[in-house]
Amino acid sequence: MRVVKLSVIVPFFNVQTYAPDTLRSLRANAREDFEFVLVDDCSTDGTADLLRRAREEIPGVVLRRHERNEGLATARNTGLDASRGEYVTFLDGDDWLAPGHCADLVAAMDRLDCDFLRTDHVQCKGKTRSLRRVPVGLRDVPMSPREAILPVGRTTSVDYPYAWAGVYHRRLVDRGLVHFTDGLRTAEDRPWIWRLHREAESFAAVGLFGVFYRRGVATSLTQAGDVRRLDFIRAFDQVIGETAQDPEAKTLLPKAVRTYCAVISHHLGTISALEPGVARTLRSMSAAALRRLPQDILEETIDSMDIDRASRLRRLRRRPVTGTGAAA
Repeated sequence: MRVVKLSVIVPFFNVQTYAPDTLRSLRANAREDFEFVLVDDCSTDGTADLLRRAREEIPGVVLRRHERNEGLATARNTGLDASRGEYVTFLDGDDWLAPGHCADLVAAMDRLDCDFLRTDHVQCKGKTRSLRRVPVGLRDVPMSPREAILPVGRTTSVDYPYAWAGVYHRRLVDRGLVHFTDGLRTAEDRPWIWRLHREAESFAAVGLFGVFYRRGVATSLTQAGDVRRLDFIRAFDQVIGETAQDPEAKTLLPKAVRTYCAVISHHLGTISALEPGVARTLRSMSAAALRRLPQDILEETIDSMDIDRASRLRRLRRRPVTGTGAAA
C-alpha cells in the first residue's frame, strides 16, 4: 500500500457548473503521494457523473457517495474517515486550487512541524478577486493556538474559521479534533475552529494564497433563505457550552459571547433575505439564545459594541421568547 503524504477532502453537492474547475485544479496538484477524497453528498444533477469520470482520469482519487444528502459537516467527516494522509486539508466542490498549492502546504508543514497551519485565500465574486489574510500578525513562526483566541475586541484566528484555509496533522484527526459536528448545515466550522484553538498544541500562519473561494454561489447556504441557515445558533451554542467547560473559561468566554452576538446581529441585519416564517423563527431563537448566555458577560459585551449592533441586541433581549425560540 502506497504511503500517502496528503489527503485533500472535497465534498460535492449539485455543483456541476463549478466542479470541472475544481477537478482540473486537483489534477494540477496531483502527486504520487497525494490522494483526493471526493465525497458526493447525494447530488441530483450531473455532479456524480463528473466525479466518476474524475476517478478514472485523476491519479489518487478516492470516491465516496452518500445515499441521502447529509450536509457539508457530515460529508467532510466521511472524507476524513476515508483518508490516509499524514496531513489532511479541505476544499469545497465549487472552489479551486492554484497549481502546486498542495505541495506548498506539505513543504510548510514539514518545515514548521506544527499541529496545523492557517493560510490566506483569494475571494472570488464574479470577475473580482481580493486577497483575504489570516488575522495573525506573525508568519512562519510556531505559536500557541490558545493564545491566538484573544484579545476579545479584535478579529483573531478563531474569526477566520475556513477549514480549507489550512492543513492539519494526522495526530489531530486521530484525536477527533478535525472532525465536524454531524448534521450542522451552516456555521459548521465555528465549533471546529474553537476546538482546534483550545485543544491543539501548536499552529502557524503561512503566506500561501493558493485557495480560490467563490462567493455568491446560488447553491451555497450563505445564499439560501430557508431554515437551514439557523443552524448557526446550534453551532454557537456548542461553542459557548464547550468553552464554558474550559479551565480558562473566565478568560475565553467573553470572546465567544462577543462573536455569537456579532453573528446574531449580522443575521438580524440581513433578515429581509429570509423567508417570512424563517425570519420570525430567527428572532425567537436569537432572543432565546441571548437568554442562555452568561448575563453579566452579555451586558458588558453589548455595552462595548457599536450603536447599531447594540440597539439590535437590546431590542432582541426585550422580545418575548416563544415555544419555537425556547426549543433552540
